[in-house]
Amino acid sequence: MAQNPAKQQKMAILNKHNERLVGVLHETESTEIVVLCHGFQSSKEFNIMFNIASALENHGISAFRFDFAGNGESEGSFQFGNYFREAEDLRAVIEYFTGANRTVVAILGHSKGGNVVLLYASKYHDIPAVVNVSGRCDLKRGIEERLGKEFLERIEKDGYLNIKNIKGEFDFKVTKESLMERLNTNMHEACLSIDKRCRVLIVHGSVDEVIPVEDASEFAKIIPNNRLQIIEGADHGYTSHQAELVSDHGYTSHQAELVSVVLPFIKEQCLQQGKKASE
Repeated sequence: MAQNPAKQQKMAILNKHNERLVGVLHETESTEIVVLCHGFQSSKEFNIMFNIASALENHGISAFRFDFAGNGESEGSFQFGNYFREAEDLRAVIEYFTGANRTVVAILGHSKGGNVVLLYASKYHDIPAVVNVSGRCDLKRGIEERLGKEFLERIEKDGYLNIKNIKGEFDFKVTKESLMERLNTNMHEACLSIDKRCRVLIVHGSVDEVIPVEDASEFAKIIPNNRLQIIEGADHGYTSHQAELVSDHGYTSHQAELVSVVLPFIKEQCLQQGKKASE
């Protein structure tokens, strides 16, 4: 693959609600492009998004990391849940690049973004490869830890929940509608609808403290064409509570290992795409 001098440029793409989705394009002028999706209350600036985009860029593959509506620099209001709406944000991004004669060879998401890319692949069958990094298989789990005990009774009574951060300050609001959307999003059912030709890489840290590593194994049981890779000792953010050696690229060994798993998978996908184009 030709190595072109890369440049990073900020740009905005409109979603179907006319909201500007702000992202950074790591432009190498490759025909192929990879779209990266952040997790809950995160953004395109999260180190996993930046590190993977930079690694792709260094290997001559263009990447686009963007903020979902209501997150980071994008327009719109932040919502709890919102899985399918974020899948539609991703749809707007993919349609934009497809319209610009680029080939989206893979979509990658971390945490909630991992769910979003799988939901996208279950609804639209136009992407040949998906990378699910630390997504949650059962969306009924993990809510009590975030919203507190008896969250259902409280939301039934008041119609909403105000969630505070660790400092006791207001963080975000959860409406009954958004809570129900999460509870009614069935990842098992969605994964069964992913096209068998779509290759799915499932990556998870063995000591993930937010989403248990067992969720990765559950995904592997139901996704038709998948490869499972567990990164030993990695937590949810692919960092470690112990002091770690930082590489020349400025990221920890678990971040480097994550890149070393994702990069060959995507490069292989680009090669396959190149073969198809030349046939």
